[in-house]
Amino acid sequence: MNEIPNPMQQKKNPLAGFFRQPKIYVSLPSKGKFYSQGALDRSENGQYAVYAMTAKDELMFKTPDALLSGQSTVELIKSCMPAILDPWKMPSIDIDFALIAIRIATYGNKMEVNTQCPHCNADNNYDVDLSAWFSVFDNFEYKEEIHVDPLLIHVRPYSYSEITKTSIKTLEQQRIFAIVNDETMGDEEKLERFGKSFVKLTELTVNLIAECISHIDTPDGTVTDKQMISEFIHNCNKDLFETISKHVVSMKDQIELKSHIVSCSECTKEFTMPVTMDQANFFDVKSQN
Repeated sequence: MNEIPNPMQQKKNPLAGFFRQPKIYVSLPSKGKFYSQGALDRSENGQYAVYAMTAKDELMFKTPDALLSGQSTVELIKSCMPAILDPWKMPSIDIDFALIAIRIATYGNKMEVNTQCPHCNADNNYDVDLSAWFSVFDNFEYKEEIHVDPLLIHVRPYSYSEITKTSIKTLEQQRIFAIVNDETMGDEEKLERFGKSFVKLTELTVNLIAECISHIDTPDGTVTDKQMISEFIHNCNKDLFETISKHVVSMKDQIELKSHIVSCSECTKEFTMPVTMDQANFFDVKSQN
């Protein structure tokens, strides 16, 4: 008797064997730490597959609204690094690394950077070896503890969601600053708007530092309550706040793309060429190995 086919049973795609395969495997700078439950499909050996971008992925990065909201980055990482189940919850120290790994998997190790000589204004093109940048992470370790006697403050990297929300709010406040420069607006109204915007931007900075503190050890015990920690950050002395802020920034600085000293092709003078993670064009220029 012939078996009746189940219409609900998914038919195997004969082209599945031709789907893209992982191009490289990488270890995350975070070593898999700081991910909440269900945000990362943890690898036993600490290596994670990176796939090349699809045509859909490239088109996503040409959508301004998706870039601004961070959604394009989230969708790209889901597509090309499927072990990261929820990119919104990625620690910030993994974001740029993941994007560069995807860039390498798609276009190769070298990225062309266009810049203008500050001495003679000549246009120059240089190839940056992105694979060399990976060596920065060989011995990188995020330092979670800040000792400020008698307190031991435990910090974590910001999540991608926290960074994106803060960036959007900061942009909104910067737009208000631009409105203040409107010559049609009266001086009194300008001062009022500027004052309010300045207060909001300051509040954003302080809140962001408070958010990255997971808990604080005191002589009387451990404080984990987020509201209490926020209240402490808003009321601690300036030196203590700066100590925490500088620590958080220094961790980020260690893993950023570094500037290069280059020579101009026209006047031959040397100058510093910044290499930044400009996502709007980071995946726009193809390069060769």
